Amino acid sequence: MSGSPRLVAHRGLHAEADGGARENTLAAVAAAIGAGLTWIEIDVRVTRDGAVVLLHDATLERLWSDPRAITDVTLDEVVELGGGDRRIPLLSDALRALHGTGCTLLIDIDDPDVAGPAARVVAETPTDAGIAWCGDPQAMARIKEQHPAAAIWTAWYSPEPPAAEDLDGVSVVNAQHLLVGAAFVDAVHTHGVEVAVWTVDDPAQAAHLAALGVDSITTNRALTVRAGTEADAVDQRARQTAIALELAEQAAEMTAHARRDGIQTVETKTGPADHVTEVDRGIERWVQAVLRAQFPEHDVVGEEYGGSANGTRPCWYLDPVDGTANLANGFPWTSFSLALVEHGRPVVGVVFDPVGGTVDGVAAPVPVLAVEGRGTWRAGRRLTTTPTDGADPLSGALVITELNGARTWPGMHDLIDALGERDCTVRIPGSGTATLSGIAMGRGVAAIIHRYSPLDHAAAALVVLEAGGTVLDDDGNPNPHPVGSAIIAGADERAAKALWAQWQACPSS
Repeated sequence: MSGSPRLVAHRGLHAEADGGARENTLAAVAAAIGAGLTWIEIDVRVTRDGAVVLLHDATLERLWSDPRAITDVTLDEVVELGGGDRRIPLLSDALRALHGTGCTLLIDIDDPDVAGPAARVVAETPTDAGIAWCGDPQAMARIKEQHPAAAIWTAWYSPEPPAAEDLDGVSVVNAQHLLVGAAFVDAVHTHGVEVAVWTVDDPAQAAHLAALGVDSITTNRALTVRAGTEADAVDQRARQTAIALELAEQAAEMTAHARRDGIQTVETKTGPADHVTEVDRGIERWVQAVLRAQFPEHDVVGEEYGGSANGTRPCWYLDPVDGTANLANGFPWTSFSLALVEHGRPVVGVVFDPVGGTVDGVAAPVPVLAVEGRGTWRAGRRLTTTPTDGADPLSGALVITELNGARTWPGMHDLIDALGERDCTVRIPGSGTATLSGIAMGRGVAAIIHRYSPLDHAAAALVVLEAGGTVLDDDGNPNPHPVGSAIIAGADERAAKALWAQWQACPSS
C-alpha cells in the first residue's frame, strides 16, 4: 500500500472531540462529509413493519432510554424519537444523503435476517454512492446472493492471517486492530486482498498501523486519528499506554460479565486454596495474543500460561485476575495487573480499582493507569496521594497487607499486634494488586506485601509512585521493582518508612 490509509467514520462522525453528532444519524453522516471523510460506516436494523433503519443496538435502551427491541417498534414510533437530522433515519435517507458526494457507505449487518431487506433498499434507492458490506458471515452470504459483485469485508478475529480458501469473494479482511501486526498485513496483501482494522481511536496506534501498510482504519475519532496517520513518527510510549488501557477495559467487561453470569469453571493449581477460573484463562489468552501481535520485540510473562523474560528486552507482566479466590467464592474484590518493565523498572502499568464502575448495568472494576513521568489516572482524573500528618503517620490509620496464599507470613502476627499498639488497624482484603494500588486511591496510608512479584505488583508499584507515593524494598530503600524482596508502599515517605521500621522491629521479621 502507498500513502495513508483510508479513514472510515464509524457510525458517522460522532465523537464529541471531533465535533460530531449522535451516532448513526444524518447529522453524523453530514459531519463526516463536512470533515472531508469519504468513507462512512453505518449499522442497520429492521423495524417491526419492515423498515430498514440506522441503529447499532438491538434495542433502543442505550441511546433513547427505551428498553424495547427495534423489532417490536414500528417506523411511525421510531420517527417520534429525536428530531430533524438527529432522529433515527432510514437506510434510504443515508443513501440519498451521500448522492453526489463521492462518498462510500460501508453497511454493517450483524443479523442475517437484516441482509435481504437492506440489499433490497440499496437496489431500489437512486444514488451514486459507493457501497460496501461488512458483518456477520451469514449476512454477507445473503448479500452476495442478491448482489454477486458486492464488495464484502470479511470479519476476522484471529492473530493468524486468513488462508487463501478463506478469501474467496472477499475484497477486504476486516480485523480487530489489536490482533494486526506486520506479518498479518503482509500475508493478506500476498493474496491481493486489502486489510482494514477496527476500531482505532488512538492516534499513536493509528500511526503505527499506517506504517505497517494497512489499507483502511475504522475509527470513532476520525479527525484525531487522521492527525496521527499524518505524523512523522510514532509515539511508542503513547501507543503502549493506549493498548494497555484498551486491554484493561476489555478485561473489565469480561470480569463484570463473569460476576453477572456466575463462574462456570473453578479449578485448583497447587492446592485447594489456589484457584483458577475460565475468566483468568480467557483474559490471559486474549491479552497475550494482543501483546505478541502488537509488540513482537517484547517478552510476555503471564500468571496462567507463563512465558519468559531474558532480562534485556522490555517485558510485559500479566495477572489477569489477582484475587481469584475472592472471585471463585463470590467476594467482589479482585484486580488485574499488566505492567511493561524496561531496564529494571515499570514504565507502563494498569490495574483495576475493584469498585466504582458499571458495564451493561453490571457492577464492574475501573481501570487505573500509570505511565512513568505522566502520572496516575482513574476514569480521566489524575490521582494524587494525600500527605500524612500528626506525630505518628500510622496512628488512627489503616495499613493493608495480604496473606502468603492461605497462610500468614513470618512476622505477620507480630506486625499486626505492634501496629495495634499504635492504634493502627490492619486489613487483609485478598488481592495484592488492589492492596498496593489502593494507596494511590486513599485506601489506607501504607501497605506491605511479604514478597514482590512483577506479575501482581509491578503495575501497582507504578500506580503508587506516579500518584506521589513511596515504594520501598526490604532494606527501606526506594525501589520500584524490588525482585526477591518485600514491598512497602506508602502515601508518602513518612508512612512508608514508619511501616518499614515497625516491620523491621518485629522479632519474627
